[in-house]
Amino acid sequence: MDQIEHKHLHINGLKLHVAEVGTGPIVVVFLHGFPEIWYSWRHQMIAVAKAEYRAIAPDWRGYGLSEQPPQIENASYLDLVDDLLAILDSLAIPKAFLVSKDFGVLPANLFTVLHPERVSGLITMGIPLFPPVPSAIRFDLLPKGFYVIRWQEPGRAEADFGRFDTKTVVRNIYILFCRSELQVAGDDQEIMDLVDPANPLPSWFTEEDLDAYSALYHNSGFSYPLQMPYRSWMREAIVKDAKIEVPAMLIMGEKDYALKFPGFEDSIRSGKVKEYAPDLEVVLMPEGIHFVQEQLPDEINQLLLNFVAKHI
Repeated sequence: MDQIEHKHLHINGLKLHVAEVGTGPIVVVFLHGFPEIWYSWRHQMIAVAKAEYRAIAPDWRGYGLSEQPPQIENASYLDLVDDLLAILDSLAIPKAFLVSKDFGVLPANLFTVLHPERVSGLITMGIPLFPPVPSAIRFDLLPKGFYVIRWQEPGRAEADFGRFDTKTVVRNIYILFCRSELQVAGDDQEIMDLVDPANPLPSWFTEEDLDAYSALYHNSGFSYPLQMPYRSWMREAIVKDAKIEVPAMLIMGEKDYALKFPGFEDSIRSGKVKEYAPDLEVVLMPEGIHFVQEQLPDEINQLLLNFVAKHI
């Protein structure tokens, strides 16, 4: 971890944090989801650098060590696309492999559609690729107590989280998202109430890891992370008749709760996902959960490096 360097870039009026390690013309950019941060790619970054490639992992605006944007209620996925383009330009990177996870898949997907000449290949984890239109995920078919629905309500998650310190909030979300069932609260519950304080963290997620995440979220708070992605779902990010034209790989854990989103598992297993991304390789990991890159780093690293080597 000590070899990972940190810098801030002036991007679209904000100071955005970027973690970087390795050198060379082949660049892999890692794009985090929630409750993740640049740190969630620590295992992959080191593996990429050892393979003599360059690894870059930004904190999205409003996350971790990056600056908070003004007027967060206007947050759009296009902001993240513009930030990613400006980061590549600032670092003089003409083209890169994109590796994305959770909601980070959405701006990576949109970036690849809008700027295919800047993308060597696209890897997604935790969410399959789908056209960038608001109807791609049928939230109306999910239970009303599901965490995504609850967190879309302004102020509700803030009040729920506010009962605990940052470390407890991160810990609870990690435990919840490690489950293979959907996280649904009853009418008399909030999402944080679904976690028994006696439940342990997974064995692959150490107290040191929790401390690192907690420090980063203590710095940024949760205001922007709740707005983006939950309250900015695909705002303005609509591209009709889009397709992913670059080589792509989808990595999903078969115990990932996200497979229970309406249509996700059927789209993957039926091959329908390849209608949108024709050059797509699908890898299903039998024991994998939502945080597959942290849970099974050696396997993910090998898949990642094989993909990059194949498409250089």
